[in-house]
Amino acid sequence: MRPVYDTWHLSYKSVFGALRQNRSCRFSIRLPKDVRPDFNPVMVLFRTGFKERFIPMHVTGEEEDCFVYSCEYTPRYADVHYYYFSYTCDGIRKYIKKHGAHYGTEGEGALFQLTVYKEDYETPDFLKGGIMYQIFPDRFCRSGKLHEDIPYGRVMREDWGGTPYYRPDHNGHVWNNDYFGGDLEGIRSKLDYLHDLGVTCIYLNPIFESHENHRYNTADYMKVDPMLGTNEDFAALCKDAKKLGISVILDGVFSHTGSDSVYFNKNGRYPEPGAYQSWESKYHDWYSFINFPDTYEAWWGIDTLPNVNENNESYTEFICGEEGVLHYWLSLGAAGFRLDVADELPDQFLNNLRKSVKGYDKDKVVIGEVWEDASNKESYGVKRRYLLGDQLDSVMNYPFREAIINYIKGGRPQDFICSVMTILENYPKPSVDVLMNFVSTHDIERAINRLGGENCDDKSKDWMAERWLTQEEYTHGKSLLKAAMALQFFLPGVPSIYYGDEAGLQGYKDPFNRRCYPWGHEDTELLDYVKELARVRKMIPNLKEGRTYFVINEENIDDDRLIGFTREGAEVDYIFFINRSGEYAVLTDIPERLSRFTDFKSCIGEFDGNDLVVAPYGYSVIKAKFVS
Repeated sequence: MRPVYDTWHLSYKSVFGALRQNRSCRFSIRLPKDVRPDFNPVMVLFRTGFKERFIPMHVTGEEEDCFVYSCEYTPRYADVHYYYFSYTCDGIRKYIKKHGAHYGTEGEGALFQLTVYKEDYETPDFLKGGIMYQIFPDRFCRSGKLHEDIPYGRVMREDWGGTPYYRPDHNGHVWNNDYFGGDLEGIRSKLDYLHDLGVTCIYLNPIFESHENHRYNTADYMKVDPMLGTNEDFAALCKDAKKLGISVILDGVFSHTGSDSVYFNKNGRYPEPGAYQSWESKYHDWYSFINFPDTYEAWWGIDTLPNVNENNESYTEFICGEEGVLHYWLSLGAAGFRLDVADELPDQFLNNLRKSVKGYDKDKVVIGEVWEDASNKESYGVKRRYLLGDQLDSVMNYPFREAIINYIKGGRPQDFICSVMTILENYPKPSVDVLMNFVSTHDIERAINRLGGENCDDKSKDWMAERWLTQEEYTHGKSLLKAAMALQFFLPGVPSIYYGDEAGLQGYKDPFNRRCYPWGHEDTELLDYVKELARVRKMIPNLKEGRTYFVINEENIDDDRLIGFTREGAEVDYIFFINRSGEYAVLTDIPERLSRFTDFKSCIGEFDGNDLVVAPYGYSVIKAKFVS
């Protein structure tokens, strides 16, 4: 007996995943022949805040054990829609709702989601098929160049690779005021290294003048931090990177500034009165004071990070205007922005930001920091519109990261598949193609620690500070990291390497995940492996935009060590198999198992035309033609 409804199969929903506005889609359900509805079934569809629509369904086919009922729907509004099916039998109303990730069954359940995005929504091509590399600027490479006008209050470290300061002072404050001296010139000196690694885009954590080493407490949006260099140094980095086919995107921190800044000036560092000092300051209305001047709204209550009123006309113009922050850095060569805490930026500001960036150049990118499913995210009681075509191009793909890590550590293949397919189903295809896929970032422990070491969630900073993996833990963590990175590189989106992951750099949570890159002490075997992943990624054109579906371990599992999925192409599909175990895995009778394909050919790995061998923690790739 077939399922009543299944969103992953085109015989039930003629377009997989999100729909482009004004594009028609056919929805079909299958009811057993002994089920005789009193009236034709209906599809019940609605958007948040709007009334339900009832779309009649009609018999469109007969199969051995069921009748097929279908309807067509062409969405006019870019929004997240929800739907279910309903019919009556003998006067009793029946419902077909969501059960699990994609099946529709009779009875109570969840609603199906249908994301509808704007008709003209496209995303920049320069990221598609490429590789991103995230750099925490103070810790990547120190050029040794003398920098002038360094602000006071900074501790200059000479012990490159030492443990970052993390203990609070006698007042309980951790000021993040130790600097190892990484700079823009250092990054520029390593462009050949990044090019050899296959990198096509550098994502820089904040570079604007700020008085803590993470630089998320902006002091001056129009100036590179003097420790990193000058605005001219940034322009030179972008120019030289472009010669190697590498773009540079910046971290935009627009929900708050630093209290020690040109704009707030709580510490009196700057000559012009800031919002903290005077009601007459031109920046005063950017902030919300509860009891002037000492009590004000701050990001998560941290008084060194006063919140801004993003929709304040003056602030919006300062950031998004023709002479504003965005256009200025784009004019120096930036390829776009990653937006810090995007869920704290109001819709109108995001709308204005996108208009500004795309008005300068439609091929510049806007990526948001969103930790959950960005298609149905709610923040502060508002249903967000990130990926409908008016705001972001894409997001940081935390759901993939968690799915990859959990699966590689022994999670159920079905859970991994459902997590991945749910994102692919809910997100617009243009967004999927430029998803930022990572296994480590500056906000979470490095993947090698998560995979090979102890769980650090309940551990203190003191425990994490000098905690290094044992040789056995490191070897195990590296092996699992290889399998995880294969998934990261071959699933839809753009793999993002957090600096040092490719060299075996360790680190638990902030600030220990921000240690210095180990120049001269890299794990060269791991580095060569990542270069090989990049080479494979470059040679397979389907990895740029090809759709994905899973071909083994969706349901009937006979070897849960393996996961297999396709990246579709116009003429040929590439089929990837990843082995998460320390043993060789053999998949027999490939043509029989994958009967939807023909003309199998080996691409990477041992494949004799019938049986496939996948090395421990390794991957194999074959190509074949899909039989429609």
